[in-house]
Amino acid sequence: MRILVVEDNAPLREAVAARLRREGFAVDDTGDGKDGLWLAEENPYSLAVLDLTLPGLDGIELLRRLRRGGRDFPVVITTARDAIPERIVGLDAGADDYLVKPFALEELIARVRAHLRRHYGQSDSVLRIGDLEVDTKARTASRGGTALELTGKEFGLLELLAMRAGQVVSRADIWEQLYDFAEETDSNVIDVFVNRLRKKSEAVGSGERLIQTKRGLGYVLAEPVSKG
Repeated sequence: MRILVVEDNAPLREAVAARLRREGFAVDDTGDGKDGLWLAEENPYSLAVLDLTLPGLDGIELLRRLRRGGRDFPVVITTARDAIPERIVGLDAGADDYLVKPFALEELIARVRAHLRRHYGQSDSVLRIGDLEVDTKARTASRGGTALELTGKEFGLLELLAMRAGQVVSRADIWEQLYDFAEETDSNVIDVFVNRLRKKSEAVGSGERLIQTKRGLGYVLAEPVSKG
């Protein structure tokens, strides 16, 4: 999942971005409202963490422009303003949640994950497809009760496919959700990760294929079919 962080306090922005990356998210960050608007218009984010007090373009106007432009991803506002009217303005502008500074990074991460689950229509932190279980909170996966040893990017790919279980996810969409603006990757990296996931997930449990290829379209995680 790819997240945008727009925060003018550099130490806080760096801390939030670093923690999100440790949690397995791809992150783009900026301290300027106009840059944040440009990034949000040019990239398909799953969620944004947005400060209200920003140079260039304030957070409320940035949020309003995003909503008017059809960007419907969840937005969590972070601000030092604790007055009820300030919260109402932010929520009316299209925010999904509100955190008052200073806040615990653990609470931010919990809210981010909760909003992502709701955004993708998932009510439980544990996603189940056949005998596969993906725990989005603990960032673990198992099949048939056997834990899968996954790298951060492998888990990120599995989580994305599980969040959208039954739906075709294109290679371009996968790349855009797993890698941030500054990362460079080989053209076949998505296929490599899919093959690794298949090999690991088919070595345990029922052994049936979960990740199916839809030629010319992408991949879909669905109820198992026989390998081959």
